[in-house]
Amino acid sequence: MKISKSPWLLHYDASSCNGCDIEVLAATTPVYDIERFGIINTGNPKHADILVITGGVNAQNATVVKQIYSQMPDPKVVVAAGICACDGGIFKDCYNILGGTDTVIPVDVYVPGCAVRPEALIDGISKAIAMLDEKKQAAIEHASCQIHYEDKED
Repeated sequence: MKISKSPWLLHYDASSCNGCDIEVLAATTPVYDIERFGIINTGNPKHADILVITGGVNAQNATVVKQIYSQMPDPKVVVAAGICACDGGIFKDCYNILGGTDTVIPVDVYVPGCAVRPEALIDGISKAIAMLDEKKQAAIEHASCQIHYEDKED
């Protein structure tokens, strides 16, 4: 796997039972060591490239999830970690749960599990890194086409 830049990861708990949150933290420990891929955990959405969300989105935190997503610079990738973040899980029929993360923001990678295993999460994040690199390359190509087009107009 080729990584052009160390991706920064932001984790947000959207009303989970904390099972998946513990596994996200386990992925950062020396046993699984997600940092070996150059991943840096951040608490600031303005520095994050990858958003990892655990738990189902509810009526109270939907605006927070949208705000965090809007504060992240483009290109960005969203990973729904755990079955609750994927589709609401066992709580999807509750009155306050809107569903999975994709009910409020676009999701790029789904990592199901209850609780999600650190190995599965690392696999999902490595897929997210590949998608991030593709999005960056597409943005570079779009910008170069735009410059080339503007040059022809002059």
